[in-house]
Formats: sequence, C-alpha cells, structure tokens
Amino acid sequence: MTPTRVLTGITTTGTPHLGNYVGAIRPAIAASQDPSVEAYLFLADYHALIKNQNPDEVAQSSREIAATWLALGLDPEKTFFYRQSDIPEVTELSWVLTCSAAKGLMNRAHAYKAAVQANETAGEDPDYGITMGLFSYPILMAADILIFNAHRVPVGRDQIQHVEMARDIAQRFNHHYGETFTLPEAVVDDHVAVLKGLDGRKMSKSYGNTIPLFGQPKQLQKSINKIKTNLLEPGEPKETDDSTVFQIWCAFADEPERQQMRQAFAEGIGWGEAKKQLFERVNDELAPAREAYDRLMAAPEELEEILKAGAERLRPRSSALLETVRDAVGLRGYR
Repeated sequence: MTPTRVLTGITTTGTPHLGNYVGAIRPAIAASQDPSVEAYLFLADYHALIKNQNPDEVAQSSREIAATWLALGLDPEKTFFYRQSDIPEVTELSWVLTCSAAKGLMNRAHAYKAAVQANETAGEDPDYGITMGLFSYPILMAADILIFNAHRVPVGRDQIQHVEMARDIAQRFNHHYGETFTLPEAVVDDHVAVLKGLDGRKMSKSYGNTIPLFGQPKQLQKSINKIKTNLLEPGEPKETDDSTVFQIWCAFADEPERQQMRQAFAEGIGWGEAKKQLFERVNDELAPAREAYDRLMAAPEELEEILKAGAERLRPRSSALLETVRDAVGLRGYR
C-alpha cells in the first residue's frame, strides 16, 4: 500500500517556543513515527525572507529550529528532513505555478488583505510596504506541497486557506496540462492545543509573549513567573477556563495530573505555587531534549550534514517531478 505523504514546514524566524512545541513540533514528530506515513518535515527558510531581512537572525533561527526538531526525537533516517533552500526545484516550480495562478486568487489571501487593511486604516497607500514575497507567498507554499505531491498538510485553522489555494493552483495546472499534481488536503487537529502566551493572547513571536523552549531552567522559571494572572489570593477558589497557567499545565500533564491541578484550583492554590509546579512539570519533560539541543547547537557541522543528506535523498524525486512539469508546459529539449 502506498504510504500517505504528510508534509509540514516551519518558518525559520525567531526562537522556538512552547507554543511551537505543543501545537506543531510534538504532533508532527509523533505522526512521523506512524509506519503508514511518509513524513516530509522542512525548514521554510525562503518563507522567512518575507518576514525578516536580517540575515544573521534568519541563519540563527534556521540552526535553532533544526536542532530543536532533532533534539525532540525526529529521526532523519525515517523521515525526509530538509531545508527548503536545498531543493532548488521548489523555486523553479514556484515560477511555473505563478504562470498558472490567478491574481484574483492571490488578492484574497488573508495575509495580503490584512496588510492592505492595515495600510488603509493608517491612511497609507494600500500597497505601502507590501512585497511581492508577501503577495505571492501562497504560490511558494503550493510549490512546497506539490513538489512532492503531498497528500496531507497539517495546519492551524489560519493556514487552511493556503492549502485550499494549493489545491486550486494544482487543479488549474492539471486542467491545462494533464494530470500532474495530487490535490492536497488540509488537516486540522482540533485536539492540539493553541497555547496562550504570557499576556493571555495566543503565544506568538509577533506578540512578544512567548516562553522559549530551550532556555536554561532559570530562564524558563522566570518566563513562567511572568504569566498574567488575576488578583485572587491563596485560599480563594480559581477558575481554570481562562487560566493560562492551567492551560499550559494541561498541555504537558497526563489526565490524572490535570484532575489533580483542577482540584487544586478549586481549593484555592496560590498562583506562586501553581507556577512553581508548572515550571517543574515543563522542565521535567524538556530537560533531556535541552541537553541534546545544546549539544547540536555546538555542532553546526553535524546539523549541516543531516540536512544536506535529507536534501540529497529527495533531489531525485523533486528533479523527476520537475522534469514532468517542464515537459508538460513545453520546456523540452529539441528532438
């Protein structure tokens, strides 16, 4: 039976945080261990250039994210783990798809519309500061997916539109040039937690409210101590529904531990004690991986070797697909 090809990318901007781990990295690594799945996991470093023009930050983030995935148990022998920029066929395919993609489709992309709306609200020209990278981002994402004809793409709800656009672009190409691409399916796991950050909003680098994944224990404890809470004193019962402390606890605890903490909230556990227990629980889970992460960050040549090997395993596949595409659109050798 043909394995299901599942593709996940992570943009190389910023330092990985607890939200990335719970929402993307942990479930992706678990899925990659399923024998019925052929997992493709990549560092979306071309996408990073849309958001960050600081080359040192992009390079550092790429290293940190590669080390994070490997430290947390990703097996590069059993998955395809690679850098987007090491597969040149992705960018060539992106141009071919650009020649098929409708501009009207790109006009409807959430990120572009949000940027235009922000400009109009500020009284600026609608396209002020908007690059073609931001505008055509969904086409590059389509190329990421279609170059390996992925069947399933796990995404958050805010990314469903991009997978639907990839389907639309693939259908349009197939209609013009014949069946070439598999139509990908967006997969949203509603059981995967979207963690709140220090201020109670979604944990996000753009909000500056994250808890770094592999900070040293003192840094982790300091970050957890900054989590916003209400003014209820020790002994006063506390609600769990709107508590960031409780939500993060649930993301790391098993069911008996969740019930135990729920009871402690009902009995009025002090915020200081709740945060202390949260730190200990999170640190216990991350400590072994932190040691592996620190070792990998000190061995950049090892990271480079692993990623280059991943690309070398994949290049025959991406080259074969692109050869089919080139032939389909008429970019053929004379014969």
